[in-house]
Amino acid sequence: MLKMIDFFASKGLNCRGLDTRIKEPIRFLTPITGIVAHGYEATGLADMCDLILDARKEKILGTRRMHMADCCELLVRSFARVGIIALIDEATGHQYDRPRRDLEEHLKRFVSEGLRRWVQTFPSDYFKHLCRLQNVVLRPDMRLPQYFGHLTNDLIYRRLAPGLLRRLKEKRAELGKPGNKLHSWLSQDTGYPEVILHLGKVVGLMMLSDNYDAFRAELNKIAPLYPEIPGLFDDPKEWE
Repeated sequence: MLKMIDFFASKGLNCRGLDTRIKEPIRFLTPITGIVAHGYEATGLADMCDLILDARKEKILGTRRMHMADCCELLVRSFARVGIIALIDEATGHQYDRPRRDLEEHLKRFVSEGLRRWVQTFPSDYFKHLCRLQNVVLRPDMRLPQYFGHLTNDLIYRRLAPGLLRRLKEKRAELGKPGNKLHSWLSQDTGYPEVILHLGKVVGLMMLSDNYDAFRAELNKIAPLYPEIPGLFDDPKEWE
């Protein structure tokens, strides 16, 4: 991040003191654990977004970083919407009636609508424990084995709903690219929350298991596999 800021500064962009602010984080104690952590001013995120958008405007961002500008634009728009709501509430006195976390929920909704495809759906613990159970040494710079995709299909998508894996692959073939993650095509109201809930169960069982076979046996008890195609006595409507 510092290298990018220094590069933009060398091109004459106003970096808003971000280089110094990143080098000098704010030390604080976390409220629950009491562990010393490092944080930054809340406005730093908005300033970083503005800097990246300035770089795009001046055509010095580079094609590999263009997706960063798309994310920053969505964030800035979300900040503006929530800021307007807060200003109106302040002027009318409505802020005293508003639940404490209501504005946070507004921001979460605005951001999630546009940034979901950039957000990591699968937690790092999922891959950490999958590597452990598969006896794969996990390194920070490694590429996960290709067969992990097949394992994920087995552990996640084939256990959520009848025909879900097949339908997600069809949507990807129709609207996306072969490398797109399957969770990108889940419905926001049902599919995505169900995956998150199921992932919690899977990771919990992983943490309690010493080997892959034992883990999968326990998973079969609480979330059995759905078949690939409907059986003779299955309701076809459940497979749509």
